Amino acid sequence: MAKKTNHQPPARSGRFSAGAAREANAYTASIGFDHRLAAHDITGSIAHARMLHHVGLLTKSEATSIVRGLNAIGRKIAAGRFRWKRELEDVHMNIEAELTRRVPAGAKLHTGRSRNEQVALDTRLWLRDEICSLANELHLLQLALVELGEKYRDVIIPGYTHLQRAQPVLLAHHLLAYVEMFERDYERLLDCLVRVNVCPLGSGAIAGSTLPLDREFVARELGFVDARHRPVLTQNSMDAVADRDFVVEFCAAAALLAVHQSRLCEDLALWSTVEFGFIRIGDAYTTGSSLMPQKKNPDIAELTRGKAGRVIGNLVSVLTMLKGLPLTYNSDMQEDKERLFDTVDTARSSVCILTAMLHHVDVNRRACAAAASDPGLLATDLADWLVQKGMPFRQAHHVVGELVALAETKGRPLNKLTPAELRKVDKALTPAALRVFDLGAAMQRRHGIGSPSVKEVRRQLDRWHKSLRH
Repeated sequence: MAKKTNHQPPARSGRFSAGAAREANAYTASIGFDHRLAAHDITGSIAHARMLHHVGLLTKSEATSIVRGLNAIGRKIAAGRFRWKRELEDVHMNIEAELTRRVPAGAKLHTGRSRNEQVALDTRLWLRDEICSLANELHLLQLALVELGEKYRDVIIPGYTHLQRAQPVLLAHHLLAYVEMFERDYERLLDCLVRVNVCPLGSGAIAGSTLPLDREFVARELGFVDARHRPVLTQNSMDAVADRDFVVEFCAAAALLAVHQSRLCEDLALWSTVEFGFIRIGDAYTTGSSLMPQKKNPDIAELTRGKAGRVIGNLVSVLTMLKGLPLTYNSDMQEDKERLFDTVDTARSSVCILTAMLHHVDVNRRACAAAASDPGLLATDLADWLVQKGMPFRQAHHVVGELVALAETKGRPLNKLTPAELRKVDKALTPAALRVFDLGAAMQRRHGIGSPSVKEVRRQLDRWHKSLRH
């Protein structure tokens, strides 16, 4: 047998006559990023050790010493005192080598286990925790939007289509639209969690094991159970080690979340401009210019908008990496970690900073009122008024369009046209038509479920506040 060198990773023992070239090891090593999985790797290894004792492949003393050794290593890692060795390639081999150095029985820990399933397990355990944290943080972001809406529940602003003033809405109604978007994101995360929460351990490298492993025991130990506390296991050993659908699914959910955050940030950035002037973002969440002393830039909103691109890019990267891979495990799959880690980090940091920023947003009531006072916002209401008088909607739409054109020609707002000018466009436009332009009354007329009426928006605010505070 060839003599082992000090830098030779245990995974190469026996089959290889020499250790990996230094540059090859540097290129293939993943310890630079997968050390983030350390706590979950230890959790998985402890469950595996207990299972090995359960089925008689470890003595009680061996299992106890392994668990004790793994916990000690975990404490050292948590304290930042563990020295990661690049020559040992990855988090799994670093921990196993240190365990074996401390505990002779540690050499038995890898019994019936492959790094192929181990990394799948660690990633699922890590992502499961991260999804739960992100979901909770997302609810805090929703609550910040609801609280901002409650604070300014009487403020009316123009709603926009094509970035042109369209119809009046309550500011709270606009904010609640994002609460709805983020709720769908929340639901997608929980749905994704169902497919993350599946235990692959016991699948081996590709074809299971000839040893009497108890997969259900491990699944229960690690919390891979359904709502009725039944163990949830992968059902095909090849798929178990090759599957990264759960990574793709999370990245897809996070990409859509990032898009929703980006759209919110675009609104906030626009509203904070002098041209709009609807809101003021607190100084702690804005920056100045190195040249122009008057500037106050919405950098948090802009950066969040920009970071959506990298989250979307991470999704595309993982999909591209997977698209041509034959079954089962291939080293290409190592490339999912950095993309996944970056997606989680970006999603969570963006959600948290937006939540904090929203608590420091003030609304300029005067600017909002001035914009909402534009009678053109109620042109559709006037068409609806004509419909209630018996006019077909397409005809009413045409009549009001003519009226708008006339007002532009006269250089006056719609509600300042004279009764004679109204009749000139259409005899159905009696002086009573001008009452349509009472903004307060117009908001009360929007009484359907999901509409921006004061009553309905108050109901929705109360519903969300109760739901998110529960």
